[in-house]
Amino acid sequence: MNPIALDVTDPATIDAAARRIDAEHGRLDVLVNNAGISGHVPGQPPSTTPAEQVRQVLETNVIGVLAVTNAMLPLLRRSPSARIVNVSSAVGSITRHSDPGHYLSKLPPAAAYPTSKSALNALTIQYAKELREQGILVNAATPGPCDTDFTKHLGGHLSRTAADGAAIIIKLATLGPDGPTGVFLDDDGTVPW
Repeated sequence: MNPIALDVTDPATIDAAARRIDAEHGRLDVLVNNAGISGHVPGQPPSTTPAEQVRQVLETNVIGVLAVTNAMLPLLRRSPSARIVNVSSAVGSITRHSDPGHYLSKLPPAAAYPTSKSALNALTIQYAKELREQGILVNAATPGPCDTDFTKHLGGHLSRTAADGAAIIIKLATLGPDGPTGVFLDDDGTVPW
């Protein structure tokens, strides 16, 4: 299959992608929602973050997942073992941010990206609840900090490759029929919401 251009903030491209998958394959077995933007501005706390900046991040990282998932659901329902994997981040864990002993609680406060990933986690749970009886497993994964263009603002060289980060996503995308649904996982196991 040739690549399909899809902008998660553009309903026309979402609908076109769903129509093309339907025409060429008639179903969709796995949906990995991996589109994301950070909205990162170094040193910018929530109190000085423009609402439009947060809105743009939420539009891509949360609303985009909702739009794409809803467009693909008819195709996923035709699969004998459909899986949805939402690529989240450990920074979306409210538990870890509020634990004074966890390194995430020591990160500078930010309004956009962590908030969007917490919202994505909540959305993941809601889809898992809705689709469980249909046999569609819906989970969130955190690939960890990988050396990619997305993390270049962190400085230095990260030791995890994109392939390392993809391992947990592949695991969730290929779960058997008795696999979990509504979980948030990294390489080490369950991440607290």
